[in-house]
Amino acid sequence: MGLKAQLRDDLTTAIKGRDELTKSTLRMALSAITAAEVAGDTARELGEDEVLRVLTREAKKRAEAAEAFDAAGRAELAGKERAEAGVLARYLPAQLSDDEIGELADRAIAEVTSQLGEAPGPRQMGQVMKVATAAAGGRAEGSKVAAAVKSRLLG
Repeated sequence: MGLKAQLRDDLTTAIKGRDELTKSTLRMALSAITAAEVAGDTARELGEDEVLRVLTREAKKRAEAAEAFDAAGRAELAGKERAEAGVLARYLPAQLSDDEIGELADRAIAEVTSQLGEAPGPRQMGQVMKVATAAAGGRAEGSKVAAAVKSRLLG
């Protein structure tokens, strides 16, 4: 079963179970997926990785909104945003630990080293990031991957 079908099934379950948080969050997620499908010149069905990217983007929006509400002293709204992010997290792959991100950065540097024939420096960070981001496959925030790569290239 695809991720989008799983979201629809879980939405039906949430509606039947009167789970308002899950219902509203899954409706929002399915809306975002549909919007992504009809964006552009022609409507198309998103692949699994594209659906995952949409869910990741929505979860990140919830985390950023929670931080903004906390900064504004609106704890109840921040809590709601965090709860929605928690619902979306059920559908996202487990995030990599800092150690795993470091190992991923080391492997990416080694791969770029073999391509270039020499150790990459700060100027080749883009090449290393391209390899590292592909290897992370959405299981790590780009900023964490970039920090790990940068520390290894500079240090």
